Amino acid sequence: MESINNMDFTVEVLRQDNFEQFKFTNCVFPDLSGIDFIDCLFEDCNISNARVANSKFSDVEFVNCKLTGVNFSESKDFAFAARFQNCILDYAIFERKKLNKSEFMNCKIHGADFTQADLSKSRFQNCDFWDAVFSNTNLAGVDFTTSKNFSIDPTSNNIRKAKFLSSDLAGLLTKFDIIIK
Repeated sequence: MESINNMDFTVEVLRQDNFEQFKFTNCVFPDLSGIDFIDCLFEDCNISNARVANSKFSDVEFVNCKLTGVNFSESKDFAFAARFQNCILDYAIFERKKLNKSEFMNCKIHGADFTQADLSKSRFQNCDFWDAVFSNTNLAGVDFTTSKNFSIDPTSNNIRKAKFLSSDLAGLLTKFDIIIK
């Protein structure tokens, strides 16, 4: 695996349009538009508010990365597969994205938008979903038992066979404006 370390691409130009089996460490990315990333690892990178229009993310892993405000719905759908570990995904947009079987581990996902996304059989471990939007989202088979602060309307999302702790059921009843004690 080739490595690129400590690069600030707000100053330098990312000169390739295809990266396969690359490891990016401690890099800053303002624009990834039109670039294909296949079997790549991003570690300790700042990708916040980066443009990703027509980018391909296939078997890509993000570890300890800041991805605030990234609009993944603008990236290519074909072969999209990503894993996120210890990442900040606040206000990221995954609208209409097919993310089934994706992994999100120990992530902060405040205010993210999962409208009409397919998250079926995805794994969310120790994630914080404060103010995240789930609307017409496929959450079938998703395990939320170690996650917190979600508000999911079961009448407008597919939650078939999703797993929740009984102590977190209030996050499924917010719409009904009831008081749970």
